[in-house]
This record gives sequence, structure tokens and C-alpha cells, in this order.
Amino acid sequence: MVELCVRPIAEITTFSFCTDDRTRVPLGEKNGYINASYIRMKVGEEEHFYITTQGPLPSTVADFWQMVWESESDVIAMMTKEVELGQIKSHRYWPEPPHDSIDLANFHLRLDDYQILEYFIIRTIEIINNHLQFTTWPDQNTSKLPEQLVKFICYMRRAHSTGPIVAHCSTGIGRSGVLLVVEVLLSYIEKDLSVSIQQIVIKYYKLDEYLFCYEVVLEVLQNLQAMDSD
Repeated sequence: MVELCVRPIAEITTFSFCTDDRTRVPLGEKNGYINASYIRMKVGEEEHFYITTQGPLPSTVADFWQMVWESESDVIAMMTKEVELGQIKSHRYWPEPPHDSIDLANFHLRLDDYQILEYFIIRTIEIINNHLQFTTWPDQNTSKLPEQLVKFICYMRRAHSTGPIVAHCSTGIGRSGVLLVVEVLLSYIEKDLSVSIQQIVIKYYKLDEYLFCYEVVLEVLQNLQAMDSD
């Protein structure tokens, strides 16, 4: 059996990522299309709820914010820069100084605050939304410092209180998937539960991203062991 993926071509950045109708995020009352999927993962009795999506295109910025609004999501985790190695990875969809507001078809966005940290940027955007952008992950090579991603996840958790976390990179698969997997693995470690990374990661876009999940877990466990021995 072959399943064909029929979607508006102008709304998809890469044909390696196409949403499954069983998990896709419906848009508006007419169940419109956006290239985004719901992901739910259980850790013990707790469920982690996410939306993964591609980086917005100029033609999909309004749809992206409609999805954020309808999903009642208060955190967006952007796992890419706007441009990497001369290629556009995600078009800017948020207000940026000196123009601190954006008018879209159905929304007015206002930049309330922003902090530029060593590894990422935090923006507070009204309709209200916390925008965390991880800035130290080159597209062609996974981050060499797992503690940077762990710190990013800690900020992300503190900012999150309602709705799914919306995660995107360029295509909505590689780095976004790593973020979700690592966040879930950290929950397993915190709850002292056994887990197999292979059970969480069924298919990965790149081998180095799969191995990076192990590197982060090893880093966290080594730090915990060092703390116990002090």
C-alpha cells in the first residue's frame, strides 16, 4: 500500500517532511492545512505535548500564528537561525526592533521584551507568547556542547504553562525532533525511570542527531554522578 501526500506545494519547504493526516494540526473552522503535526509522549503518568512544524514561509506566517493562537501555546522553540551557510532556514515571523509590532490578517503582534543570552535569545511576544531561539546549532553539524541545549530546555520549561510547545527548525524534523526527544529523556531521568532511546526515536533524519541524544543523556548522567560524589 502506498500513501500519497497531497498538500499545497507552496506551503511545504521540503518533500522529506509531510504531515500524516492522523496527527496533523487542523487550521481554523474549515480544517485548513499547515505543515505541522501533534506529538504526544508519555513519561510515567505525565504526558508531554508538542507541535512540530517547518520554519514559516512568507506565505504561511499568518497561518503559523493562527495555529499558535488556536492551540493556546505559550512557548515557541526555534531551533535554527534565520540564515545558515547562506541559506534561508526560517523567514522572520516575529517583531524585531526598531519595528516592535507586526500586523497580520487576523493578529497584531507586539514585542514586549527580549534577552540575548550566550546560546539563545528569549522574546516575549504579545498575543502573549514566549519565543526562545537556540542560536548555536549549525545546520550541518550537531551542537558540540550538550549543556547548552539542556540550559535551553530549562528556560523553555519555566516559560511553558499552557498548550503544546511549538517547536520548529527549518524542516520541522531533525533539530525539532532532537529537542523533543532530549526534553522527554530528561523527564525520565528526573523521575528515575528506565528508558530506551530506541523506543522513543523510531526514525531519524541524520545519524549524528540520533547520536547526539545519547551524548546529552551521558552528559547529564555524568554531571549527576559528579554531584553525588561531592
